[in-house]
Amino acid sequence: MYAVIETGGKQYRVQEGDVIFVEKLSAQEGETVRFDKVLLLGKENGTVIGTPTVEGASVTGKVEKHGKGKKITVFKFKPKKRYKRTKGHRQPFTKVKIEKIEA
Repeated sequence: MYAVIETGGKQYRVQEGDVIFVEKLSAQEGETVRFDKVLLLGKENGTVIGTPTVEGASVTGKVEKHGKGKKITVFKFKPKKRYKRTKGHRQPFTKVKIEKIEA
């Protein structure tokens, strides 16, 4: 069984045992998080598509750790105006292990 969930403005296709990196959540390490926005459920006998979410379905996961992603460089430049700016950014994330899909 698999599910498509939405969190942090992004959609993820998950199965039990998967490890996903999502936008930072407020839960502490070791806590259990529940994703209620299940958009699609894939089962052996067919697929259930939500309108917009599947009623009564949820995905449970455990927070493994928090961290920051790889650094990216943001560079602004305007030709002939002596203007340039360099800035770095590291996006915070939460590593979640999917434990159970309830339908």
